[in-house]
Amino acid sequence: MDEEPIIGKEQIQNAYQTLLKYRAGRANLEKRIVDDQQWYKLRQWECLRKKEKEQIEPASAWLFNSIANKHADAMDSMPTASILPREQGDIKAAEMLSAVVPVIMDECDFESVYSAVMDDKLISGTGVYGIFWNAQALNGLGEVEIRQIEPVDLFWENGITDIQQSRQLFYVTLRDNDLLEQEYPWLKDKLGAPAGEAVHYIYDDSVDVGAKSAVVDWYYKKRQGTRDVLHYCQFIPGQPQPLFATENEPEYRESGWYDHGMYPFVFDALFRSKGTPCGFGYVDIGKNTQEYIDRGDQAIMQNMLFNCKPRHFIRNDGSVNEAEYGDVTKDFVHVDGALGQDSILPVRTNSLDGIYVTVINNKIDELKETTGNRDVSSGGTTGGATAASAIAAMQEAGSKLSRDANRGSYRAYKKVVLMVIELIRQFYRLPRYFRITGSGGESEFVSFSNSLLALGDGELRLPVFDVCVSAEKASPYSKISQNELALQFYNAGFFDAKGADAALNCIDMMDFDRKEFVRTRIAENARLDAELEGMRSLASELALRCGENELAEKLSRNVIETSGKRLGAVKTSAESRIRARIANAAAPV
Repeated sequence: MDEEPIIGKEQIQNAYQTLLKYRAGRANLEKRIVDDQQWYKLRQWECLRKKEKEQIEPASAWLFNSIANKHADAMDSMPTASILPREQGDIKAAEMLSAVVPVIMDECDFESVYSAVMDDKLISGTGVYGIFWNAQALNGLGEVEIRQIEPVDLFWENGITDIQQSRQLFYVTLRDNDLLEQEYPWLKDKLGAPAGEAVHYIYDDSVDVGAKSAVVDWYYKKRQGTRDVLHYCQFIPGQPQPLFATENEPEYRESGWYDHGMYPFVFDALFRSKGTPCGFGYVDIGKNTQEYIDRGDQAIMQNMLFNCKPRHFIRNDGSVNEAEYGDVTKDFVHVDGALGQDSILPVRTNSLDGIYVTVINNKIDELKETTGNRDVSSGGTTGGATAASAIAAMQEAGSKLSRDANRGSYRAYKKVVLMVIELIRQFYRLPRYFRITGSGGESEFVSFSNSLLALGDGELRLPVFDVCVSAEKASPYSKISQNELALQFYNAGFFDAKGADAALNCIDMMDFDRKEFVRTRIAENARLDAELEGMRSLASELALRCGENELAEKLSRNVIETSGKRLGAVKTSAESRIRARIANAAAPV
């Protein structure tokens, strides 16, 4: 006798009703996100107009420019992670993860995913990552998969701010009916058009969803002992049985879908709101000001066109041939009878005062201020500043909002990396081979599995790691500024061992990238110079004690030459690095 499934028709119906309840509670959020996308595409008049389309609908791109600049800042500061151990025995595993995780991210095309998530974050206020295990990847071996998730396709418990606190979570996608019937033959002739479970953006193309069905990924947690177990069910609304359910499978019934017990989604909100894991973005901040800019442009353009093309009053009994009068190619205009002064009169118009242009320019400045997109942030300068260090300093001062948003993105990225590590821990049962590129460009092939991460024989703990996130690359101006700083240190004599103490005191009062590396190099030069002086003193003392003895002189010269060669090699190495920095500073950006 077959075992009765735990997840059946009744459970699916209850889950679907919960989904509808969640969606009804966030209807305002859906409308705002869809409208924000229209504003970003410069289709704001489709949101502003009441009824019919107006003749003149100018759409300036000031708000779009603000978002584009913020996106460029985010891409300049794309995150990268270093995995740090918490215990001495986990050092090797942490080193392997630090090398392997970036390769996995690259295979997932994380740069494209990050770019798409930043678009959502800046436009509508929320970007979402999805971190899954794709069992079909690599010919069935399986691999981690990271995707950008549309926020409107997720449905969570209303009123929560942390997505992990939602009792249930639904992810709705549209799939072709023929492909579903091919994968699940029992669905043959049972599928129809979706009933509106999925939310749609306003697309430029005509999207036909008549031959698609809404497929719901239902995630929920159950308490088992001292931990939460994540279960997963995939179903189509209206169908009597699920496509898949972990509670119906003996393999997953106790352990759940993912061992880490978390929903496989990470939210990255820009400006957070109470009672929701989503935030609001720059479109929500600036669209009111952008509306007044566009409406002002509309009024000015209408006045300009009204004044540029003359219009006239013509009396009905004036007997003027209107067709000939309106045709500027006609040299003669025929009239019947006498032509009086009031037969044709020009329509008088009033030109707009310059104050209206000033008001619009003030609104443009307001939009720049409120979105943190001042001229210096996008490369413009004031006061004649041309030095790279001066431009970089002004950009750093004017990019506080971008740095704050990037810190939020780094916190989300840290959660993504931790989920990737947990998926590696759970599914990397067989060894995999990776090509690791070192700092010097050399390649190394390594074998890696979850043997260093999972519980072994006699072990009672799982290795736990910390994730340190930093910017993968800096802007070109920041690189030039760093190169100029290195040249200034060189010209100031910081690398001269005689003035090492003063240089170190100055370095301690400064704050810049790779400060410890510079400090260590100066201290090393000072130590080597002290050793050389000590050897010279020893050689002189030996020479004095031995008088004019030829052997003592040879010994003294040998000591001095040996120590001199050692110091010379160190100085040559330092000078070659400095020359490389000078070449980088002189190279065009």
